[in-house]
Amino acid sequence: MAFGLTWQQLRDLKLSELTDAAEGWAVLMRRADAARERVDSDMSGKLARTQESESAESAVKRLKRLSENYHYIQTEAGLIRGTLDGLATELAAPQRRLRDALDDVASLGYEVNVDGSIDYPAGGRNAMNGDAVPGGSVMGDNGLIGAGNPGLYRDDNGMYDPAQGPGALRLRSLNPHRAKAQDVADRIAHALREAREIDERYSPALRELKAAPGLTVDRKTWANVAGDVTAVGSAAREYLADQVLEKSPAGRKEWWDRLSEEERQEYITSFPDVIGNLDGIPAVARDEANRANLPLVIAGLEGQKSDGAQDKLAGLKGIQSKLSIDSHPPMYLLGFGTEGKGRAIVSYGNPDTSRNVSSYVPGLGTALDEEFADDTVRRAYQTAKSAQKYDPSSASIVWLGYDAPGVKDVASTTDANNGAPAYNSFMDGIQATNKHENPHITAIGHSYGSLTVGTAARQDGGIPGADDIVLLGSPGTGADSASELNVGKEHVFVGAADNDPVTKLPAKKDLLGVVGPVFGAVAAGSHDNWFGVDPASQEFGAIRMESGDGPLPLWLSGKGPTPAHSGYFDPERNPSAADNIAMIVAGRSGSITTEAPR
Repeated sequence: MAFGLTWQQLRDLKLSELTDAAEGWAVLMRRADAARERVDSDMSGKLARTQESESAESAVKRLKRLSENYHYIQTEAGLIRGTLDGLATELAAPQRRLRDALDDVASLGYEVNVDGSIDYPAGGRNAMNGDAVPGGSVMGDNGLIGAGNPGLYRDDNGMYDPAQGPGALRLRSLNPHRAKAQDVADRIAHALREAREIDERYSPALRELKAAPGLTVDRKTWANVAGDVTAVGSAAREYLADQVLEKSPAGRKEWWDRLSEEERQEYITSFPDVIGNLDGIPAVARDEANRANLPLVIAGLEGQKSDGAQDKLAGLKGIQSKLSIDSHPPMYLLGFGTEGKGRAIVSYGNPDTSRNVSSYVPGLGTALDEEFADDTVRRAYQTAKSAQKYDPSSASIVWLGYDAPGVKDVASTTDANNGAPAYNSFMDGIQATNKHENPHITAIGHSYGSLTVGTAARQDGGIPGADDIVLLGSPGTGADSASELNVGKEHVFVGAADNDPVTKLPAKKDLLGVVGPVFGAVAAGSHDNWFGVDPASQEFGAIRMESGDGPLPLWLSGKGPTPAHSGYFDPERNPSAADNIAMIVAGRSGSITTEAPR
């Protein structure tokens, strides 16, 4: 902190020049985007559709390279715009405080030295001899502990003195100017410290945002851009916090609505990783940001050897492949990330325009990997497709916004406790962005995900906007009764196939001997499951929907260890359960088929 931005530089800094530069980069960003659109649609697209020859294929390849170059320019220009705009916005507050302090120095007739210290004149009277108390100089205390604070532990002669530190007993100066000088010096020091910290955050990001001459836009380039995105988002965290991060999902929606379309595009391009994962931002915008950021993150994961990196890479590539398909209902990528075991939120159908929206939380063993992109995402597709038969205005989401436990950790409630607030925030955002005045929202929890949903439902106010809760293959919700889930017990539905062993896990107190996490047997006469009262029991009080027997486990069926546990969403493997789920999601719960509770 001894070096860097000076108070003179901060005072004289023309922030309008930074914002003007940001706008210049925004113009370049928009022009590059428009040029890319022209290349893709008017040139490359038409050529590919109308010409079939080697020369046409060669031309299309060159046009694709040109499109990639424009994409690169658009992305980097957007990142520079966001960095400059964030820097200018954040520096405005400390600059204003510095200038206010300097105005006070001038009005008091003091003098500011090059190092930021304040000279003050003689004043007051010495009671012993009647002479005026001499003036002096004070250095501002910027609040830091240590060498980064030139105003810490200094005596009147400018020497370090621990006895003068915070909390130390001091004789009050008889010169009234000293206290006033110290106040303005401290304000100058605090403003300068804040500005230096901001400058130090943004400087590395700006240094990253430069390309070598003759750059070839390839996978390595996009991997570097992924690092740029992260650097810019990290540098601008305070700026984004003030703008949008610290708002509620409803507040973010209001903020987004106030932006012009041009401003929205600038945020999407400058901060795709932030906007794409922000609850309360409309689905179309989140999807656009995530589609733009997805190839960058994939490029960044290529070749990484850290634990789980290749699994996440396979999962993201699987999602990317699905996004390239023109599916019906359409697919939206509402969030993804590489933290923990990976994050991914995928919707089939637009959750903002659909009257009915469901959000399904997967459980045991789920992570961002190839299986997730294939099997788990398919469950959301199956639910949306089936629900639209009853009401075309239906969307279904799979929400992997938490770390689901592995086999070793499945007996713990920690992951559910950590995931529940994140799920509720997401559902709050779904409620905020939906265009219908009173959308029908269904929370679905499968396996350990039912504990996560149950934990979320038991928080104050329950799951935001939820009308119905569906628990599938549940080892318990942490609740003793359906009425604890804050939607009314008549709106809690349970699917428990007879051959699903997870729904029959005994309570920990009833477990005898060493039993694997999915092969327990029901303790005689007990309706307690591993995580509380069995949701399929009469004691719990939910509606048990018909779910059939399901395939036999293990070698008895030849379909894997727990085929009944994984088949609830599949119309072919468990038609009764899949159809009942679809009716509940579509708001037709009064038409489902039921079976007697245990």
